[in-house]
Amino acid sequence: MSRPAWLHPSVARTEVLAGLVVALALIPEAISFSILAGVDPRVGLYSSFVMAVVIAFTGGRPAMITAATGAIALVVAPLALEYGVEYLFAAVVLGGVFQVVLGLLGFAKLMRFIPRSVMVGFVNALAILIFTAQLTHLVDVPWLVYPLAAVGLAIIFGLPRLTSAVPAPLVAIVLVTGAVVAAGWEVPTVGDQGALPDTLPFFGIPAVPFTLETLAIITPFALGVAFVGLMESLMTAKLVDDITDTPSNKTRESWGQGTANIASGLFGGMGGCAMIGQTMINVKSGARTRLSTFLAGALLLVLVVALGDVVGIIPMAALVAVMVFVSIATFDWHSLRTIHRMPYSETAVMLTTVAGTLITHNLAIGVGAGVLVACVLFARRVAHLVEVTSVTDPDGDTRVYQVSGALFFASSNDLYTQFDYAGDPTNVVIDLTHAHVWDASTVAALDAITHKYELRGKQVQVVGLTGHSADRYDRHTGQLAGAH
Repeated sequence: MSRPAWLHPSVARTEVLAGLVVALALIPEAISFSILAGVDPRVGLYSSFVMAVVIAFTGGRPAMITAATGAIALVVAPLALEYGVEYLFAAVVLGGVFQVVLGLLGFAKLMRFIPRSVMVGFVNALAILIFTAQLTHLVDVPWLVYPLAAVGLAIIFGLPRLTSAVPAPLVAIVLVTGAVVAAGWEVPTVGDQGALPDTLPFFGIPAVPFTLETLAIITPFALGVAFVGLMESLMTAKLVDDITDTPSNKTRESWGQGTANIASGLFGGMGGCAMIGQTMINVKSGARTRLSTFLAGALLLVLVVALGDVVGIIPMAALVAVMVFVSIATFDWHSLRTIHRMPYSETAVMLTTVAGTLITHNLAIGVGAGVLVACVLFARRVAHLVEVTSVTDPDGDTRVYQVSGALFFASSNDLYTQFDYAGDPTNVVIDLTHAHVWDASTVAALDAITHKYELRGKQVQVVGLTGHSADRYDRHTGQLAGAH
């Protein structure tokens, strides 16, 4: 019996080191997102620990990192502000329940309807958001921060050319921290971002009244947690699939995210979802298994609880360098080089996704806007692919119209204008052999065409329908007859 891949010494070393780098990068992020949500920094750190550990066992995408995120922080911030942190915990638990249900109902299958141009926009918007999030650590700071961040970036980009035995981001963090401590330079550190926890998280049922009123208060926020979290997680999982050329179980990832959020709420966390920044650090560091995900959460807790004083002295400049590297590595530079060769519609969808995300700071809104524009442009393009040709039989008593293309609500409007109602002979045949009827709007259009001919005393025959098109036509024709 072969042993798991992560037990191989070289693989285990890579997974451990990658998990350590991610754990270090999670600390300032979790603290920042806690502040964004209006809760104590410990809440974000506990959430990141619990979710990373739980998803390592329940998730469907190996090497993906799940923790407290800015997207979820924006969703729950109003609830925490108005009703308090206990209501936030309850909303996170309920949101996790919704995610489990959605996962079991096959929500992940909807991901196949997201076009590649939306995916590219999603990736580019994330890269920009990751980069801009670091700017707050580069404004009104001692001048030493800039050369330290530059040195960190030089190490991260240069070390892989010499060796890949140790993740370059970890080396950068260690060397920059060592230089700052040895020289005694006064620069912003992780400890300046907020208090680190000194105890383990504990289990507890959210202290809220178990009433319908409470349910009415938390349900809208829980739905936000569920949908935003699933969308961001599944998009990130698809990105990692593409980068690593390995498949993943999106359905398992969906209910796994829900399980992690339930655990987060029960252990005093703010909830979260997949983190593309930390996931990219993990993957770029060579991690490919669940071990790195588990260790990212476990080491996070060890670092902040047992080694809080050590972690507190890490310069923010070192972590900024790591995150800037992540943003550069995440951005799809190929999309810029080929933008002049891409169809207008593809470019419009990509830019809409980017703009929607950057304006709202909400990936779900950006992706939703991109998908909506893609659907509209697709419908517009397909609507003009319908072709109608006509021939008159030798005796001049019958005209045959041959229709080809996809017939639906958009193309049906054009179909209505393609017939010569006054000039056609007594008998008219509409041949739909090369067409496909998609909706009731098409059936209604055909009914209107038939009715218009009948008012002129002419007979119309619709032929050529097969399979689903015939079933749909017969069903809707019966409904229209009943309505008349």
